[in-house]
Amino acid sequence: MIRSSDDEKQDQIRHVRAFQETHAAEGLLARVELQSVARQRGNVFAVLMETVKSSSLGQISSALYEVGGEYRRNM
Repeated sequence: MIRSSDDEKQDQIRHVRAFQETHAAEGLLARVELQSVARQRGNVFAVLMETVKSSSLGQISSALYEVGGEYRRNM
């Protein structure tokens, strides 16, 4: 396994931020819809597949965390 250089990491961060800025409006609407389906305990798969087109993994995770909280596995 090869680790990424600092330049590669910063380049990826720039790409994610640019993606978020480009899709800000549609991403927000998609995440609100995802949260709505999750609150109704519906099947989020189809909505999630649409949401990834306009939202980053971090944005999606935050949106779902707001609805359901953090998952903690029983040990």
